[in-house]
Amino acid sequence: MSKAHVIGLGKSGFAAAQLLKYKGWTVTVSDCGQNEALRQQQQQLDERDIPVRLGEAFDPETVKSLDLLVVSPGVPWDLPNLQRARELGIETIGEMELAWRHLQHAPWLGITGTNGKTTTTALTEAIFKAAGCHAPACGNIGNAACELALAQAQENTPLNWVIAEVSSYQIESSKTLSPRIGIWTTFTPDHLSRHKTIENYYDIKAKLLAASEFQVFNGDDPYLRNTATQWPNAYWTSTTNDAALKPFAYIEGDSVVVDGEPVVAVSALQMPGSHNRQNLLMSVAAARLAGLDADAIAEAIAKFPGVPHRLEVLGCWNGVQFINDSKATNYDAAEVGLASVATPVILIAGGEPKAGEARAWLKTIREKAAFVLLIGEAASLFAEKLEQVGYSNYEIAETMERAVVRSREMAPKYNTKTVLLSPACASFDQYPNFEARGDRFRQLCREFL
Repeated sequence: MSKAHVIGLGKSGFAAAQLLKYKGWTVTVSDCGQNEALRQQQQQLDERDIPVRLGEAFDPETVKSLDLLVVSPGVPWDLPNLQRARELGIETIGEMELAWRHLQHAPWLGITGTNGKTTTTALTEAIFKAAGCHAPACGNIGNAACELALAQAQENTPLNWVIAEVSSYQIESSKTLSPRIGIWTTFTPDHLSRHKTIENYYDIKAKLLAASEFQVFNGDDPYLRNTATQWPNAYWTSTTNDAALKPFAYIEGDSVVVDGEPVVAVSALQMPGSHNRQNLLMSVAAARLAGLDADAIAEAIAKFPGVPHRLEVLGCWNGVQFINDSKATNYDAAEVGLASVATPVILIAGGEPKAGEARAWLKTIREKAAFVLLIGEAASLFAEKLEQVGYSNYEIAETMERAVVRSREMAPKYNTKTVLLSPACASFDQYPNFEARGDRFRQLCREFL
């Protein structure tokens, strides 16, 4: 019987282990962590005869006749033990690659980019669903890809498309992933603590698009726009109908035009911001490349409510909108979020800081934020950055609970239109993920909204 080992639990590793077991492999799992959530997963896998070792790193020197090593997305691809495993001839792949091997009978639509992935993925899934397709989203959104593969293996439900949000971590560890359609939403520096250089980060993203039969690019993104000559067969989108780009999809008046044909009204989309018009263009372009009907596209867009934790409007209190943008985990995403909402704004920012260029974000704060409440590990760092650009309307609130209370106390003074949680940080200093952070903000706001 073939033997596999999964490194890293969480949603992806948990699904990968179960899929391998279902397919007849002998499976073991390890994770360096030892928290309560991992212990619960350990117990569940133990009940399925899948041994799990917590609190220890995988050592390739101690295993015998291992056929496959599957790595969860959060595990750095260049760890010494993974490099040693490859030297020993152990096939090493990521969880997304494992899912691809079991789901490639259906065409894939792979969506990557620094920002905009989740909204584009959710909108694309909604369009395909409205067109009558069984096309579930997976990857960084919804189910882990291996969850979908396991469900398919157990239920054998006909699958029309796989809509996959694919991070750079997942691309890096995928050998043969080849979508029918690939979308690249945006590109700015991110995850450089893992990928080291922006060139390496770009090359990883480009790998997915190069493997895609049809390539859809956001022509409004400056970095991607400058690479146009590298992608001679790509389908470009542009909100401005850039003549030099000759876009496949663009906006003319209130119409999304694809290949010369008006498809849907831009005003049908309920989400604010020019970045969401870009996301709309990419989703519609991909849907048309997949052969979907214009009526189904229009119906889906008119009904699309938006994405949790991405400019999610929670409600209104005394004329102030409270908006959850917890998914803004870097400066660029937070800058886009802040630029999209009604002013004056009280901004809640902070968390676990990430490397990146903050100038555009700080400039937008000066233009749009009446006051900034700082939380988490980054609070003192962000205070320094604000002082450096001459902005003094801030307070270190430390916790989400304190920030929400203070935002309500301060709103009348600044004639506030919006209280916006847009952290510009990862969440891991105080929360297990950005969803938990956004859920806590939503819970606190629901107490008075």
